[in-house]
Order: sequence, then structure tokens, then C-alpha cells
Amino acid sequence: MRILFLGDVVGQTGCDAIKKDLPKIIKEESIDFTIVNGENAAVEGVGITQNIVEEFLTCGVDVITSGNHIWNQKETHEFIIEQPRLLRPLNMDNSLPGKGFTIIKSKTGLKVCVLNIMGNVFMKKSNDMFITLKSFLSDKSLKNDYDCLIVDVHGEITSEKMAVGHFLDGKASLVVGTHTHVPTNDARILSKGTGYMTDAGMCGDYDSVIGMDKQNPIHSFTKGFRSEGRFVPATGEIKICGSYIEIDDKTGFSRKIQPFQI
Repeated sequence: MRILFLGDVVGQTGCDAIKKDLPKIIKEESIDFTIVNGENAAVEGVGITQNIVEEFLTCGVDVITSGNHIWNQKETHEFIIEQPRLLRPLNMDNSLPGKGFTIIKSKTGLKVCVLNIMGNVFMKKSNDMFITLKSFLSDKSLKNDYDCLIVDVHGEITSEKMAVGHFLDGKASLVVGTHTHVPTNDARILSKGTGYMTDAGMCGDYDSVIGMDKQNPIHSFTKGFRSEGRFVPATGEIKICGSYIEIDDKTGFSRKIQPFQI
């Protein structure tokens, strides 16, 4: 099974690139299942709207993951309840709407479980990530409850993401990090068969500061305050970034993983 995992989509131009290019990518690369992190996809660069979710699903996305910005658009609290293909981190407070994982069939008929988890270091308050994962794995397992387990680790710290990768080695098919918007050059298969990449990067304008127009962030760093009320997404040329993974249908483990960049 061929998996495409795309990093954080940033702003309107990022969404436009996904809508324009993803159907062709899926066809040309014979992709069986596609995951996109959409927590920065709204026009403002934070959150996601129902319209964007529907557009992503229409152009070939199977599951949309998120992270700390999932609630920045007020409407998300309502529509996420009825949309099982949009995830919020599993270790967020249990009283919040939505789900942290879902199981969807791929084009080849295999059951793919996608799990969204958020780091605890330098991130919004959430439950202990490792305890949450341990609880999930005590109830479900690879090849018993699903044919493939893909985990999006939305976190700030590389060491924390690496620890999750090794913690899930032999239990997950793939562990990929999101949130920093910078692709890492460490795609590899861990010792027990789990594919791993610390961060998939972003689908956005790289002539920017992590997807945002350069001037306001530079002003903030050099002057100590923002020149405007909020950062705004950069609108230049978009690079689509993520990971391409091949999963062994029999074992559920990775046979190949490599960065994917257009």
C-alpha cells in the first residue's frame, strides 16, 4: 500500500495548491491513501473551516489531522462532531468534541487507522502523550484491529517526537511529526519496522517565516513586538512537502519511506 502524508497546509495558497495538484499526484504516484495536516489551512493561517475540509476530501484526501490550532475557527467545534475524517489530538481533554483517531478503508480495501497526538513540551496543555498512547495500544493492535497504523505527532521538540517513534516502533506502521513547518532529513525505518520522519514540513510558501509573511515576524524578533496585530500567510510559490511511504500489506510495517517534495 502506498501512503502519502503531507505536512501542515498553510493559508489560502496552500489550499489552492492541494486542490490543484493533489488529484494529479495521487494518480501519477498510484497513491492508495492520503493524510494531510490541515490545522493551518484557514485563510488566516490558523485553524480549518468546514468548507476547506470538504474541498480536501473531494480532491482525494482520506483523513485530515490537526494540532494546537484546531479550535481557532469557532465553527470547528460544531462540524467536527459529524466529520470522522477530521481529527483533533487524542490527548486533548476528553470533554472536547471530535475524535483523536479513525479507521478508514484504503482504495485496496485495507483498514487504515490514523491517530493524531500532540506533544507536551512547549505546546498547549494536553494529557500525557505517552500515557494516552499506552492506553490506546492496550485496547487496539496492528493486524488485529487495523492493517496499518499511522500516527501524526504534532509537536515542537524533535527529541520528544523521536521518543514517540521509538516508543511505537513495532506497534505502528508510520510515525510522522508535524507543527514546525520545516522538513527534516531523517526519514528512515526503525529497527522493528516502523517508518519514521521527525517533521514532514509544510505545504506553503518557503520564502517566509514558517509559512508567514516575513516582515511581521522579523519585526517581532528585532523590535520585541509585532508591527501588526497578527501574522499573515505568505502568498508566494508553494512547495508541497511530506512523506511517501510503502507499507507491506501482510505485516503492516514500512518497506520504504522518503521525503516527498514538489
